[in-house]
Amino acid sequence: MGVPLLDLKAHHEPLAKEILDVIEQVFKSQAFILGPEVGKLEERVAAYCQAKYGIGVTSGTDALLIALMALGVGPGDEVITSPYSFFATAGVVARLGAKPVLVDIDPKTFNIDPSKTSQAVTSKSKAIIPVHLYGQCADMAPIMDVAKRHNLSVIEDAAQAIGSEYRDGRRACSIGTVGCLSFFPSKNLGCLGDGGMVVTNDPDLAERMKVLRVHGSQPKYYHKLIGGNFRLDTIQAAVLNVKLNYLDGWTKRRQENAARYETLFAQSGLAQTGKVQLPEPVYRDSGIKHYHIYNQFVLRVERRDDLIAHLKQKGIGAEIYYPVPFHLQECFRYLGHKQGDFPESERAANETIAIPIYPELTMAQQTEVVEAIASFWS
Repeated sequence: MGVPLLDLKAHHEPLAKEILDVIEQVFKSQAFILGPEVGKLEERVAAYCQAKYGIGVTSGTDALLIALMALGVGPGDEVITSPYSFFATAGVVARLGAKPVLVDIDPKTFNIDPSKTSQAVTSKSKAIIPVHLYGQCADMAPIMDVAKRHNLSVIEDAAQAIGSEYRDGRRACSIGTVGCLSFFPSKNLGCLGDGGMVVTNDPDLAERMKVLRVHGSQPKYYHKLIGGNFRLDTIQAAVLNVKLNYLDGWTKRRQENAARYETLFAQSGLAQTGKVQLPEPVYRDSGIKHYHIYNQFVLRVERRDDLIAHLKQKGIGAEIYYPVPFHLQECFRYLGHKQGDFPESERAANETIAIPIYPELTMAQQTEVVEAIASFWS
């Protein structure tokens, strides 16, 4: 039959009437720019993330960018982050003239290795960007400790992790100085285009980001700051207000699908051979409800590229997140890194594959995915 990596049609069909109704309401109101739906979403998402303030912006990338701008990061500054993430994590740092300082990942979680973070701090360090990759929180306590000792800001890249909880029950985006979310359609909470949000508990920082998202003007046409056009579209906010009502249910189904994969891979015998290694969520046994929200379900596999070609023939969706770590990207050659500098990031880039995990996935589809993977080695 074939199984797509993501089925947005199946995801949106049950919500079609609700979504079209709110779009029609925005159309009738003609309040397309920062209309009331934006403010409503900001309050709801901030509360969901256990934070006080939310500022809707144009994308997850711009969420990171505006956070750095609000914190005054610029030329000559250094920002510590992971080499293994979506490009925007380091790209926004470089766009502001600052230097991405890279720290290798933990091989189990794919998140930044906190034990190496303190070694990367210099007199030029301004901030740390831990990435909550694939929907699991980075180990924030030691990261926050390093930040406190060196007076650094912490920007949580939670583009894939809305609602994910740390081992102490705090949610992604509520732990650091500011948290950044993406509402790209493939995310657990996705809109019908681009969208994002920054959340924080700092009222002054929140106000600064609100000003920066409208070209730095306050009042209108008077500029003490140079900002940009970072406004979240009202129609997208209205759609997200509908979808936010269902987010916890979708997260539960993703977790159930992950548990089913564990059973199916165990039954196939692949997990025991070492040919396939499943994700290892580190907080599952702590009683934390949202220990991992599974934006992606990422395997380590032998002969990864051959396996992807095999799955493509079988009609099984799969993706590599991410094939080239930052230090090996051509645009970051000026950082002076070489192959072997961040071995765990390089190993992850060569061994990992994401398979379907979306909430609407059926047991039959999951069985088909696992059987297709097993047939590669049989």
